Amino acid sequence: MKFKGQEIPREVVEKAMQCDTPEELVALAKEHGFEITTKQAEAYLVDLEDFDLDSEQMKKVAGGMLIDVWSRR
Repeated sequence: MKFKGQEIPREVVEKAMQCDTPEELVALAKEHGFEITTKQAEAYLVDLEDFDLDSEQMKKVAGGMLIDVWSRR
């Protein structure tokens, strides 16, 4: 999965899905070299409110959602 030309490791995507607040997501992104705004993080978390994957489903996820949410704002 890529964001602004950089590959996002699966572990980072999984951690992003576990963030409870926009601030946690912004900090996680920054820790891994990605700059997102609080507004972008809020949008991502809203999109995930009704979205839950077990570990087997997570393995089957094909990129796009995280990139779209982070890059559309």
